[in-house]
Amino acid sequence: MLYQLYEMNHAAIAPFRTAAQFTQAALRNPMNPAAFTMQGRAAAAAADVFESITRRYGKPAFEIDEVMVNGTRVGVSEQIVMRKPFGQLKYFKKDRSEIPAKLADMPRVLIVAPLSGHFATLLRGTVRAMLPEHEVFITDWRDARQVPVSEGKFDLEDYIDYVMDFLHVLGPNTHVMAVCQPGPAVLAATALMSEDRDPCTPATLTIMGSPIDPRKSPTVPNELATSRPLEWFKNHVVMSVPMPHPGFMRSVYPGFLQLTGFMTMNLDRHIDAHKRLFDSLVKGDGDTAAAHRKFYDEYLSVLDMTAEFYLQTIESVFQKFDLPNGNMTWRGRKVDPSKITKTALFTVEGENDDISGIGQTQAAHDLCINIPEKKQLDYVQPDVGHYGVFNGNRFRTEIQPRVRDFIRSFPVLGA
Repeated sequence: MLYQLYEMNHAAIAPFRTAAQFTQAALRNPMNPAAFTMQGRAAAAAADVFESITRRYGKPAFEIDEVMVNGTRVGVSEQIVMRKPFGQLKYFKKDRSEIPAKLADMPRVLIVAPLSGHFATLLRGTVRAMLPEHEVFITDWRDARQVPVSEGKFDLEDYIDYVMDFLHVLGPNTHVMAVCQPGPAVLAATALMSEDRDPCTPATLTIMGSPIDPRKSPTVPNELATSRPLEWFKNHVVMSVPMPHPGFMRSVYPGFLQLTGFMTMNLDRHIDAHKRLFDSLVKGDGDTAAAHRKFYDEYLSVLDMTAEFYLQTIESVFQKFDLPNGNMTWRGRKVDPSKITKTALFTVEGENDDISGIGQTQAAHDLCINIPEKKQLDYVQPDVGHYGVFNGNRFRTEIQPRVRDFIRSFPVLGA
């Protein structure tokens, strides 16, 4: 019922959003004398802020049209390599005619994006930083409310299937970066492929800010997951997609609920940010307003997750700690990270991460006991939170160079 009320509220507020858009246009028209008064600018700013916080944000675009490769501007186009009902494998293809021959042979990297509320475009900065020196692919997950019920279910085991399917498409000696939530699933996929001696097992695995063992330095989200039984989550946050969405009647964890959780964790910060937006609009500070929009256009874009994937993740990763306890299974098979012997492992954490605390990602090394010590690396980035582990200036200047060097140290499986 809550999902239906959310849709009804969105429809009911639509006329007010239209009025706010009209107000902005009228009060910013240079032919209107009120546009040059403090009262007029304040009213236009208020209408702007109202419109922005009541808008439904769709899936953003990556907007990566070019990249600098060794000082040369190179065009980039997006290609879909493989389509599946709940996600696709996207390739950022560089124009090779613009790349010197000696630089054309770049390591192939699969970035596994989190399926935890936001679209894969949240990793736009990650992709952009990796592109100049790598062939970059990313898992582009679909909004579950856009997937008809006839396409079937999608749970944690299916997620692992997708990762392995994508790796098989990319072929041997692919390097994998698992950002945040997918860490346990990607580690499981690597363990299963290693046990099967699959030639497409990742050459290197970089896990960033991930809940491999959420018992270490538990954060507010970790404590929330363990403070209530699984039945509570089933009864309070799982809902059916309403009409007229293609996924009508599919059971999901709605993106708007996830966004509410994100916002309430740092509510004062978000309120202050919108106050600053208002002040910037009144003053005519376009640069500050543009920076605000750039961040929140992405932050407020959320997707629904299938109920089965969400509940399995809560239970297996955050309540039972199946992976670190040695109890994780896939299709009836035990997932055993000790079977990983040839894949090199790099873990990255943020000193101030309030989503995946210090030690949660490092725990992967305790599980992968048969990877040679020389092929294991851990790094904690000072003075960054969760987002800074995979995006921003510190990622570009301090973390990404370490990932690049790690990949080049182990170019092929078993090197």
